[in-house]
Amino acid sequence: MSAATTAPARERAADPVAPGGTGGPGGADGATETPKDPKATPFQALLRHRGIGKILLLAVAAAVLVPLASAKWGSGTWPGALSVDLSEPLGKASDWIIDNRDSHPLFLYFFGHISNAVVISVRAVYVVLLTLGWTGVTAGVTLVAWRIAGLRIASVALLSFVLSGMLGMWVPTMQTLALMVVAVLASAVVGALLGLVGGLSDRMFRLLRPVLDTMQILPAFSYLLPVVLIFGLGVPAALLTTVVYAAPPMARLTALGLRGADAGVLEAVSSLGATGRQRLLTARLPLARKELLLGLNQTIMMALSMAVVACMIGAGGLGDRVYQALASVDVGAALAAAIPIVLLAIVMDRVTAAAGERLGAAPADGPRLLRGWRVWAGVAVVTAAIALVGRLAGSMVWPSAWVVEIARPVNDFKEWMVNHLYSGVPVVGGTADWAAHFTSGVLDPLRDGLTALPWWGALLIVAALAWLIGTWRTALTAVLALAAIGVLGVWNPSMNTLSQVIAALAATLILGFGIGILASGSERFERLLRPVLDVMQTMPQFVYLIPVVALFAVGRAPAVAAAVIYALPAVIRITTQGLRQVDPAAMESARSLGATRWQLLRQVQLPLARPSMLLAVNQGVVLVLAVVIIGGLVGGGALGYDVVTGLATGDLALGLVAGVAIVCLGLVLDRVTQPTERRARKGA
Repeated sequence: MSAATTAPARERAADPVAPGGTGGPGGADGATETPKDPKATPFQALLRHRGIGKILLLAVAAAVLVPLASAKWGSGTWPGALSVDLSEPLGKASDWIIDNRDSHPLFLYFFGHISNAVVISVRAVYVVLLTLGWTGVTAGVTLVAWRIAGLRIASVALLSFVLSGMLGMWVPTMQTLALMVVAVLASAVVGALLGLVGGLSDRMFRLLRPVLDTMQILPAFSYLLPVVLIFGLGVPAALLTTVVYAAPPMARLTALGLRGADAGVLEAVSSLGATGRQRLLTARLPLARKELLLGLNQTIMMALSMAVVACMIGAGGLGDRVYQALASVDVGAALAAAIPIVLLAIVMDRVTAAAGERLGAAPADGPRLLRGWRVWAGVAVVTAAIALVGRLAGSMVWPSAWVVEIARPVNDFKEWMVNHLYSGVPVVGGTADWAAHFTSGVLDPLRDGLTALPWWGALLIVAALAWLIGTWRTALTAVLALAAIGVLGVWNPSMNTLSQVIAALAATLILGFGIGILASGSERFERLLRPVLDVMQTMPQFVYLIPVVALFAVGRAPAVAAAVIYALPAVIRITTQGLRQVDPAAMESARSLGATRWQLLRQVQLPLARPSMLLAVNQGVVLVLAVVIIGGLVGGGALGYDVVTGLATGDLALGLVAGVAIVCLGLVLDRVTQPTERRARKGA
């Protein structure tokens, strides 16, 4: 349970004055429409269309460059003379860090202070949790949830912590909770500050975009090794890794909300003489509340999804239990540790969402009992009293006699599924047959086509696609990103990875848009869907690796399945929210004209929700690429396998180069899927 390489489309489209905004008078390719000449022939009018002009220019360039490239590099493979070997400089950098991290001032007085602050913060939270005991923690969380979100969410919180104890995971849950409290707070603060800067300044937003792209799409396994080199194994490295991964969604959605604030409201506030600070506090932030809440939700989900990855560098807690269980192929034990992760995510999400809903609410809203410092004092007193009772009873951790064993029945069920679904299913065939057909019918043709495509042809195609839907700047960025892959010497593995990403992204968008449209039209369906999405997004990918591999066998098909499972929730959530935020006046006007439900969707909702749909595509790209590493563990090979191998062998060059290549793929996919527009010229 975040996120993108990529510059989210909704961010670009939401601002009517920012580069890429849809509010300007320019057309889809970024230019002001040319006035029509009534005397012009159809052929002349066609030539004046900017899209046709771009196609003609590209055709001329292809006619000149393709024969030259084919004559010089007839094989089509990336020339070795244009590649750069980074093994030596990265190896020297790794050696320098190892030799100086105990003596250099940079490590002693900068990274050392950061490490100490993280350790002190996490340890302080953990000590408080241990002091309260299981009775105090359960009572405190339940009362806080009741105070903020009401009785129903309080019941969910109570049940979640009771289940964590019954599964025998109380102590690991407290370790993970301590780390996640600090990590989520740090990620939210860092993301909100970055989003604030990007939302208020076009220049800073353009500068921050590639930074956020890299943070969100660079696989965690790629920067685990340099982080461990600097901080060593332990909590500081785990927390920093989590913040790098979980902060970008908060930053992106904060900037999106601030840049998409209603211009009429801002103009009205400015006309009353409000200062910039007053406009921010009284107009921009309140108007962006929904985006801020969604950003916090995604930050919580993505932070908790890093629990297993963080355990690999010494974080401990639930992630360590999951990893150990999977090492022994014990799905039941892994699930017992994964369920508390999901429950923690659900509780934190619901409570923070309810707190955000109460921000700015009228004083008369909600029961009087839930307001005032006296209630908070009462919560503290009751929590302390229950914690004291638990200490006097001599039960600081969950009693072992109350633990319920679920590993064996879960493993038995997994075996039953494999035995009955893997092969021999009448008519439809087994999952092994589906995987084989998908691999031979989709993945193999995609991989073979991309690897057989000459490198200069791939560059030309990317340039054409990016320029047709954007500007020459976006086309140049896409071409340079794709060329960087060849320069790094990983062209063929990247094309293999790209084939898997394209297949997973297509499946994710088809399912995500369809389910999101259904959820936007039915609040009951959305309520039923929400816990399912929470589980899908917060369940550590490592947990469902074994059943996925057991059902689909090792190969690229289970890698694609894992990517779809992980990326689908974010696409559904963003699509649903975007469709529901369409102007009610526009919807009512269409209904008054007799529009059907299908016409409302096709002609009103989808066009007005275009920024959200583009952001959903962006996040689909990011999250699919984030699971490329997991695919490397289950037979996906290519770049994912290189990253994992680099981490396992301590080869900084192998892992980091493959990770940078994944980032470049993300930039390419973003630029060829996210339309951008140029600011209309003054006086046009």
